[in-house]
Order: sequence, then structure tokens, then C-alpha cells
Amino acid sequence: MRFTKLQKLKNRIIKYNKEADSVYIKLTEGKVVESDEDKKDIILDYDDSGNIIGIEILNASKKTNLPNAVTYEVA
Repeated sequence: MRFTKLQKLKNRIIKYNKEADSVYIKLTEGKVVESDEDKKDIILDYDDSGNIIGIEILNASKKTNLPNAVTYEVA
């Protein structure tokens, strides 16, 4: 199954911003209180308990062949 642009996957949202060339993966609801760029162009957003809320990938078109398409699998 392929998803493009904005697709809700239960509590998850995956959004590709063509102008910013970024992909944001929202894993759960919550307020972002801290962001950390552990690796270049990969930003992790955390809530006040230190749980990961979201992941942003900058320069997405350089890091993946199809930044605006996602394959979602449940194992």
C-alpha cells in the first residue's frame, strides 16, 4: 500500500513538504518540548517525558528515491 502527501495511520501522520524537501513522521500526540539533531538532517522531537513524538528528515529527496511515497507494513 502506498501513501502520498498526508496520510493518517492510526495515530501516525507522514507528511512530505516539497518546498522544504522534508518528511515529517508524527508517531504520537503530544507537545514537542525538545528537538535534537543527532545525525545530520535527522531531527527527533521529544515530549516532556523524553518520549519521541516525531522524526523529521531534511533534504529528503537526497536521502531517498521517493520522498513523497511511503510503504507501510504491519508485522
